[in-house]
Amino acid sequence: MGYLRSYEPRSFCVKRWSYLIFTLLFVIVPLTWISEAHAQSHAGHQAVSGETGVTNDHQRKHVEGGWEGSSEGIAYSEFNHHFAGLCDVLFGLAELGYALRLPLPFWIRLVLPSALGIIGVYLLVWSDHDAWPIGSLGFVETFFGDDREILEHKIYSVLAVAIAVCETLRRIGRVRHPAWAAPLVFLTLIGGLLLFVHSHGNHPASERIELHHALLGTVGVGAALSKAMASWMPGASRQFVKWAEVAWAGSVILFGLLLLVYSE
Repeated sequence: MGYLRSYEPRSFCVKRWSYLIFTLLFVIVPLTWISEAHAQSHAGHQAVSGETGVTNDHQRKHVEGGWEGSSEGIAYSEFNHHFAGLCDVLFGLAELGYALRLPLPFWIRLVLPSALGIIGVYLLVWSDHDAWPIGSLGFVETFFGDDREILEHKIYSVLAVAIAVCETLRRIGRVRHPAWAAPLVFLTLIGGLLLFVHSHGNHPASERIELHHALLGTVGVGAALSKAMASWMPGASRQFVKWAEVAWAGSVILFGLLLLVYSE
């Protein structure tokens, strides 16, 4: 129980982190829009170049949807979503146990950062079959190229790893300042908001995928707001904090279940 009291600070000492996280938000979102505009412009250029026979293989494959919508591409994408969903459900259940004040062993508190760390590293390496470090695209092409979908997947990996590092430090007691609760809340919020603009490019089921991601984004934003209320609601009673924590954990579990049933 001592862990729970230190783990859920409810003060507003988050101003410095708030400035940092919102700065990150205002950088990432415009970056995705710029990337999308650049990609659309580049696609038009490639369509013209294709008539003169100068389009390279990777760009032509992307424009024509050779991977997106193929049986291999669908299987690859669905596995990635299902794997992330399984990790989300696992750490959501661990969070639910703490929200319900169950007598859990010490190591359960590390399930969240462990699961998010695994998701982050996995996405960083295997999010896209043709992206760095496993595909034909180099580091610069992956992070600063024309493919908005690839860039967004890598952003999610960075967000997950950042949360994992901060929460590990918090949960083993290396950092105790209330501001360290901010990364979990604000980075979860950023990840949820980015899902509303996430696109799978030239995919035959793009409308259904975008609707699914909008639903995921709604649940993600709800999870972030629930965690924020549990952490910083002034004058909150123990019962309110408990149910806000239950809402946080339930949102995480629902998010994971939505990923587990994802299909293209």
